[in-house]
Amino acid sequence: MLRWIIFLFIYSVLGFYALQAVKTVSRYPWLQYLFILLSLAVIGNFLYQFMGTDEGRVLSRPKSYAFGFLLAMLSFQLITIIFLFGEDIFRLFVGAYQKVFGTEKEFSIPSRRRFLSAIALGIAALPFGALLLGMYKGKYNYKVLRYELEFDDLPEAFDGYQITQISDVHSGSFDDRKKVAYGIELINSQKSDVILFTGDMVNNKAEEMRPWTDLFAQLQAKDGKYSILGNHDYGDYVSWDTEQGKKQNLEDLKTMQKEMGFDLLLDSHRYLTKGNDKIALVGVENWGRGSFKKAGDLNRAKVGISKDDFKILMSHDPSHWEDVVINDDYHFHLTLSGHTHGMQFGIEIPGWVKWSPVKWRYKYWAGIYKELGQYINVNRGFGFIGYPGRVGIWPEISVITLKKKGLT
Repeated sequence: MLRWIIFLFIYSVLGFYALQAVKTVSRYPWLQYLFILLSLAVIGNFLYQFMGTDEGRVLSRPKSYAFGFLLAMLSFQLITIIFLFGEDIFRLFVGAYQKVFGTEKEFSIPSRRRFLSAIALGIAALPFGALLLGMYKGKYNYKVLRYELEFDDLPEAFDGYQITQISDVHSGSFDDRKKVAYGIELINSQKSDVILFTGDMVNNKAEEMRPWTDLFAQLQAKDGKYSILGNHDYGDYVSWDTEQGKKQNLEDLKTMQKEMGFDLLLDSHRYLTKGNDKIALVGVENWGRGSFKKAGDLNRAKVGISKDDFKILMSHDPSHWEDVVINDDYHFHLTLSGHTHGMQFGIEIPGWVKWSPVKWRYKYWAGIYKELGQYINVNRGFGFIGYPGRVGIWPEISVITLKKKGLT
């Protein structure tokens, strides 16, 4: 309870401080009352959704929206306060200077400047509006990102071979069937040779995927569709009555993937063939740095594969590539990962800028990277979790074309 009291106190202080900017700019009391009412509604909904409950580390849909609105309000308050606090330091300095060196007999602080408060509110409105728009529209703003990768040793028959990668579906967060159906149609319209899904089908439980199985069963590629597990698929972020219930949940998810037509690779591999040529498709269970599950066994997955084979690895967490894969003596030509979501927030203008706070945690967090002659594509994710939206980092469908260097 103490932490909630402290949080509510801090929120109230931030709200009161931000209100001063509204009062300085507007002479209309109803605007001030509207800001107060909105602030109370946001914190009231948040407290209603979160107080007294403990349903694991993954937010339910109502909780995620309560969190999203709170995040938008806090961003507005904090940015406003940065401007006001800087001005208040200046006002204190001016008041002290006038008291010591000026003609003022009593200490007084100059009033706030209206134009600075207006600038503060205007700038604060940008992330506030962006976060709200991201919840309304950004989460289903699917983008097809295309890459062409050249390899010296790609088998000739696979020159021009096209892969569609999707990742991080997080079906438990979906709330618009028509938009998800559009995303499925967009994937199929790429007419790729193979579809590869790199983990996190659900947030917590297999049952979250049940309403969407008919849509994902519609995914088609002439060489099939393959999948792996992500950290959320194991049910580690929710409480279970029994360990057997947790194990059964995972088995149910595996069965569901099979019903949808996915060939689930569990520390195993398959060969994709064209004529006499072949490439090895390898899939490992989740392996993540730090506290994330380390179930993946790369050595087990590559048993039966030759070092000379052209190899594509599916591994959910890009930290696995950084810590293990690129130093493996088997040389995995291309690794496909997800997991980061690009934090669902950032600034990205292709060819100009790519930034998200998640870069401070993951060196390889979105798009194509190359190290030691090996490539990785970190997919930004098809779905969303936590904050129920996306700002600047849009849901992604990766289309990768393999090319043999030297062929025209």
